[in-house]
Amino acid sequence: MASFLWGCVTDFFTYETTKSVVVKRWSVGIINRIVQVLIIAYFVGYVFIHEKAYQTTDTGIESSVMTKVKGFGRHYGQIMDVADYVYPPEGTNVFCIMTRLYVTENQFQGRCADSWPFTCKMDDDCKQHYGSVLSSGAITGKCLIEDNESPGFCEVEGWCPTENDAFKSTPMPDVRNFTIFIKNSINFPLFDVTRGNFPSTMTSDEIKKCTYHPEKSPFCPIFRVGDILNHTGQTVENIIKKGGEIGINIEWKCNLDLDLDECVPLYSFTRLDKPFEKNAISKGYNFRYARYYKSDNGTEYRTLYKVFAIRFDVIVTGNAGKFDMVPTLINVVAALTSVGLGTFLCDIILLNFLKEADQYKAKMFEEVTQAQVEASMAQSPGSQLSLKTGMKSSLDSGVPSLSISDQPM
Repeated sequence: MASFLWGCVTDFFTYETTKSVVVKRWSVGIINRIVQVLIIAYFVGYVFIHEKAYQTTDTGIESSVMTKVKGFGRHYGQIMDVADYVYPPEGTNVFCIMTRLYVTENQFQGRCADSWPFTCKMDDDCKQHYGSVLSSGAITGKCLIEDNESPGFCEVEGWCPTENDAFKSTPMPDVRNFTIFIKNSINFPLFDVTRGNFPSTMTSDEIKKCTYHPEKSPFCPIFRVGDILNHTGQTVENIIKKGGEIGINIEWKCNLDLDLDECVPLYSFTRLDKPFEKNAISKGYNFRYARYYKSDNGTEYRTLYKVFAIRFDVIVTGNAGKFDMVPTLINVVAALTSVGLGTFLCDIILLNFLKEADQYKAKMFEEVTQAQVEASMAQSPGSQLSLKTGMKSSLDSGVPSLSISDQPM
């Protein structure tokens, strides 16, 4: 019993290694080295250098955006400033700059003919549109006809007179010279790193004189609207009539293994509503709002505004990375393991696609038949047919092992 236990202990602490077959064939050797070089180049060039897989990455960027627009424009017969054409006035990351305006003044609650979209010849034509959300008010079911030569319009109950956008107002081309000041602060909570989109050393005089340019002034926080549209491939003329949606993208990609001053924003600009640019419906961007008043007799009335505008969305994205031993070791091990794919590919070629495949199989694999096992059992203990003189077999796996005592002195 003691000898059995001792044998188990010695076998447990025995080291075994695989048998290697050296194939001296140029074509297979070249394929093997090419595959290994490609795998190493992929891990070094793409995984480690480009993707920086040796770093821990923080993608949970926290961001705050404040905007401010400046400029004067002439529209609807008057000079307009930021209080007239910027919505909302608080200066958030989503704001609109008006380019064109329809005004319907002195609307009172009552009944009147709807100018759009339903025409009629009799009351039944209007009754079929009960509950429609396309009308300017609640349809009463009555058809109002001014004369026999022109079609009538359905009567609605609501704010009268209804909105009439037949009046063609002239867009405000001065929008191209308006400027947008963007103040963006970000934080990477994993590394407790906080940054702003312009240097802390920049003075107020420098900010007042600068305008963003991707090469000459990449860190200036003031953007000219005309330049933003040019960066998106648009012009002021083709957007101010119907409006549109523009994205101002601020991207932070920070390698915290370098100096913190290298963590700077990159700006890009896109037209977000480009898929609908050539559509016949839902083209551009517009919204409505009203201002309410009371007459001397206490009756409420309002002025309705339909605003065509350029909507700006300031979108902040980014990530920060810093060296960490854990992902480094994981990717190094993955790289070393992947190098073995070259051997796997060469084995497939050797065993399946070469005319000497049978000879290679005979060298790489050893078959043991039942007759060999029985013949081995019949011999004296401690000997094997497959072992040469001076070698002995390990008891745990049957793989030939070489001990120090077996070495010639």
